[in-house]
Amino acid sequence: EVLAHTEGAPVAAMADESRKLYGVQWHPEVKHSPLGQKLIENFLHRCAALPNDWDASSIIEDQVKKIREQVGDAEVICGLSGGVDSAVAAALVHKAIGDQLTCVFVDHGLLRKGEVEQVKHDFVAATGIRLITVDAADDFLDALAGVSEPERKRKIIGEEFIRVFEEQAKKIGKVDFLAQGTIYPDVV
Repeated sequence: EVLAHTEGAPVAAMADESRKLYGVQWHPEVKHSPLGQKLIENFLHRCAALPNDWDASSIIEDQVKKIREQVGDAEVICGLSGGVDSAVAAALVHKAIGDQLTCVFVDHGLLRKGEVEQVKHDFVAATGIRLITVDAADDFLDALAGVSEPERKRKIIGEEFIRVFEEQAKKIGKVDFLAQGTIYPDVV
């Protein structure tokens, strides 16, 4: 059943009540979406029938405990992009395991001017986490030279990152885990 439409999207929201399937063709979580919060609340409490009793007060402690249990005394490298997701992941892992964590920030040649220096200064100053910065701009740009197909670019970039992290892990010694801030479906 079509629940909403716009001039550009004939199906902006839909539902199949019999199978409990729902979808929207916009981002209700962003502040500029009118009634986005209400849509999320309706989905959680009316469609998914979840109780309204969740409390975020222990989320950090719960995640830190899970990380400690999984990592034990192993070494971890964390891919730090300079963005919020990777910085939060690094902070959580560091809270859980301290100096067993080494963050790796890769200058792939496609960053904003001054971003490398900003990340190096601000991140370390704010967290005290050990940070290795790798200048791999030439490697990335050489590998991407002449490539225009987006999917091929994505694969090349992924391969280059893997090589950088493998090299850094070898320099550190025995590293058992790679942490990175990412969306949950990307967790492997």
